[in-house]
Amino acid sequence: MTKPRLGRIGVWSNELRLDDPAGGDEIGAAAAELEELGYGTLWAGGSPSVSQAEHLLAATRRVRVGTSIISIWQHPAARVAAAYARLAPAARERFVVGLGVSHRHMVEGYARPYSAMKAYLDELDAAPDGPHAGRRMLAALGPRMLGLARDRAAGAVPYLVTAEHTARARAALGAGPLLAPELKVVLDDDPASARRSARDYLAFYLPMPNYTNNLLRLGFTERDFEGDGSDRLLDAVFALGDASAIRTRVDAFLKAGADHVAVQVVLDPARRKAGELPLAEWRELAKALPLTG
Repeated sequence: MTKPRLGRIGVWSNELRLDDPAGGDEIGAAAAELEELGYGTLWAGGSPSVSQAEHLLAATRRVRVGTSIISIWQHPAARVAAAYARLAPAARERFVVGLGVSHRHMVEGYARPYSAMKAYLDELDAAPDGPHAGRRMLAALGPRMLGLARDRAAGAVPYLVTAEHTARARAALGAGPLLAPELKVVLDDDPASARRSARDYLAFYLPMPNYTNNLLRLGFTERDFEGDGSDRLLDAVFALGDASAIRTRVDAFLKAGADHVAVQVVLDPARRKAGELPLAEWRELAKALPLTG
């Protein structure tokens, strides 16, 4: 299986997903700059369609582009395969289809997610020009989905995880498949303000059992989920501080077995609500992170 070359560090961002064509020029310019800065992959966050990430391919020449993640409930396999097939051959070579099962409270008719993912992959395999195993990755957290990522995809793109989970995922995947965890970072050297930004963002995810069950398996307790997250939990699933502190956390994920770390810059609530692109933070992190090697 030919696997995508993701590079060591990528950018994960909801803001890179094109929801409004009027914002395409700004996002395209940002994507081109991220490529020049040396990031290996641009991950369009949320549950984007292929077309909502396609503009990133048009704005760049070399960098990989991925979806993190396409919900298998919201985007039928036939539609994803057809959209992928419409891409130019060179664009398909740079595109990684990230797939996931989303969350029960967000999907009508949510049932048997592991079986649903297997059936979805069967449909993609049956499509003449759909994304084959080497061009797709799964948002896998638990052992069964990690096994599917190992056997039916190029690897895993876990979200809201720790360095310890990365080590466990590497053991489950084995040496060959790609492991590309997302890591949230708050580039703020004021500890109190960094924690406020992190806690405000984490609150959205704590009601989601897929994430909290995974964190419980890692040794956290229900008390860690109270008050929008304990300090211990924040320190495990975020990188907080200046660029040097964030480099240390990224290195910990790489040392634990990640091939690639998808860095998500978390802004303070006001900037995030405005949909601001964290250009200054991306530029600063590019100087500190191991973008090559």
